[in-house]
Amino acid sequence: MQLIQSLPKAELHLHIEGTLEPELMFALAQRNGVILPYPSVEALRAAYDFDDLQSFLDLYYQGADVLRTEQDFYDLTWAYLQRCVEDNVVHVEIFFDPQTHTDRGIAFDTVVSGIHRALADGQQQLGISGYLILCFLRHLSEESAFATLAEAMAHRDKIIGIGLDSSELGHPPSKFERVFAEARSAGFKVVAHAGEEGPPEYIWEALDKLKVARIDHGVRCQEDMALVDELEQRQVPLTVCPLSNLKLKVVDDLAEHNLRWLLERGLLVTINADDPAYFGGYLGDNYRACAEALELTDEQLRQLAANGFKASFLPESEKARWLTVVATTERLKMTR
Repeated sequence: MQLIQSLPKAELHLHIEGTLEPELMFALAQRNGVILPYPSVEALRAAYDFDDLQSFLDLYYQGADVLRTEQDFYDLTWAYLQRCVEDNVVHVEIFFDPQTHTDRGIAFDTVVSGIHRALADGQQQLGISGYLILCFLRHLSEESAFATLAEAMAHRDKIIGIGLDSSELGHPPSKFERVFAEARSAGFKVVAHAGEEGPPEYIWEALDKLKVARIDHGVRCQEDMALVDELEQRQVPLTVCPLSNLKLKVVDDLAEHNLRWLLERGLLVTINADDPAYFGGYLGDNYRACAEALELTDEQLRQLAANGFKASFLPESEKARWLTVVATTERLKMTR
């Protein structure tokens, strides 16, 4: 699929802790003297068979325990950026979950400094621009989110946005309405996971109460046509993660995914990888899998790539530059 490889891409829904490949997890465990409950890389990989979002999160948080030092967070991020080169990903806006680390005694500064240093090196050495988005863990309290936001203020130059992730069911966006208001007042961009496992009402709440610039996931919007109309009219971006939806059984078959329907309906949908180490596919893998399963045309693939830049937090001049590159990317014959 040469067109997919040739198109420059932006990735807007990527949890950096979710790029922790088993090989790196074992290497960091050895470096830091952490004992993993798996005898080998193969045994760990075999555990990546999830029933739902929560079964994934249980393993995800367990794996994050090997991340202890600034260098660990640098190495994690650098490994992801090197993978981006292979997929022609030129801009990334990555999530990190500071509470996952501060709750186990790792300093906020250790986490953000390691990731930010790697992003800076990625810009200089690889030509990949990158922004950092802090996500609150929605299964934790509003009080914990406020404390985390207070710590983020000292790193305002390193963090562009605030998001909301983790266990969706039972933790509606409205739980964090006050802390998101404070984040917006401080000048942060705001986004939120909604409509993955949670109902369309959670998407409405993210829009109306959190006043987000983007909806992360959002695939359940199709259950409420008034919501679909609202998203289309306002051109609110949806950062869709197809292989993640398949792995976590949001859909049973990728051919049943509503990505193409949303695109044809006129919504500003983008393709992203979410937690690629756990879900079996980085950004290029998601594009290729969708192209095949949903029979996407060249123009639809080009539109999806363009949408990634339109939905990004890049300056308008940079968006325009990349949109021109997408539009003029040579029309290569796709080999399916």
